[in-house]
Amino acid sequence: MAKSVMAHLVIPQELSDFSDIIDSCFNTDIIGVYNSPEYFVFPGFCDVHVHFREPGFSYKETIAAGSMAAAHGGYTAVCTMPNLNPVPDSAENLKMQSDIIERDSVIHVYPYGAITKGERGEELSNIDELQNRVIAFSDDGRGVQNEEMMRTAMEKAASMGKIIAAHCEVNSLLHGGYIHDGKYAAERSHMGICSASEYEQIERDLYLAEKTGCAYHVCHISAAESVLLIRDAKARGVNVTCETAPHYLVLDENDLIEDGRFKMNPPLRSKDDKKALIEGLLDGTIDMIATDHAPHSAEEKSRGLEKSAFGIVGLETAFPVLYTHLVKNKIISIERLTELMSSNPRKRFNIPLGCDFSVWKLDEAYTVNPENFLSKGRSTPFEGNKLYGKCYLTVCGGKAVYRSEIN
Repeated sequence: MAKSVMAHLVIPQELSDFSDIIDSCFNTDIIGVYNSPEYFVFPGFCDVHVHFREPGFSYKETIAAGSMAAAHGGYTAVCTMPNLNPVPDSAENLKMQSDIIERDSVIHVYPYGAITKGERGEELSNIDELQNRVIAFSDDGRGVQNEEMMRTAMEKAASMGKIIAAHCEVNSLLHGGYIHDGKYAAERSHMGICSASEYEQIERDLYLAEKTGCAYHVCHISAAESVLLIRDAKARGVNVTCETAPHYLVLDENDLIEDGRFKMNPPLRSKDDKKALIEGLLDGTIDMIATDHAPHSAEEKSRGLEKSAFGIVGLETAFPVLYTHLVKNKIISIERLTELMSSNPRKRFNIPLGCDFSVWKLDEAYTVNPENFLSKGRSTPFEGNKLYGKCYLTVCGGKAVYRSEIN
């Protein structure tokens, strides 16, 4: 791209390290209409925790729709979780997913392999044949209950240089719960999910990771105790990283209403938990933000807090939510947010940036309307919220994969 055009686009000073990469990727045919100081350029975001539901559950989401939703949110790389049908626990099963990705995705999609066959926790998956075909291993949606099974998986992963990414949940502590076991649940006679169901398994896994030397990643942490355990493990030198999601940083149980769009797993926890998560962002305990984008049909999310399916969509609102609530309120810097959404997940999971970037108007306000989503999922707790930051262009591999009309 000609320097004269580049000069009209604003790369925030804090992101100047990316300027050479972005400059080398620009194409004047793509970017010419964005030659205004109102526009800001960011490296392509990377989400290591999404559910694109295909194969097996395409009525909820497809790789085509999910990847377009990601592009709409400025993401150019995502890692897809293995709770599919068939579960990618062998090369044969994984190929069904990989073929769809190759055919339909507009961004880079990296599949996870399952830790155990069928994600049932009874027998290890074909890790040996999957190791060079998947980004990492996870049984997301379920915690691996058997300690020896997880130890063996970590030992194998460590020998291969692969990451184990764990959904941490102790089944015996769930007791049929579906929202946080806190004040809201008690006042309305809802069944609660205690924080111990999350942090007790994290504690077990951190011990195993320390013993095996496995590269360990904790998915979607939500509890203050989880932050403390991971902070202490890092201080001991354990090879651990973790993620949290936008909704845990912005919402808590006080924001709950009797609607399925506020039901996710883990649940929205207390105000103190939210505070601890933000502190974890500030001191580096939390390495990245992932959306846990988990679409369901409208019917599955229409049954209230008790009976709706767990999961919300997040790819198309993540950056605006975080920019509005954390950056504009001076809780974190735009530089730190970019690390959490792009640099750090790419470094940990060895995902290259390439010619990937997005162009935003940061101070453009809008009201979240799920009918404008490109995802097949519509369930978001941010429906009706006023947010700042609109994506006008996403480029992946030097090709424009999302483009909005100029207002």
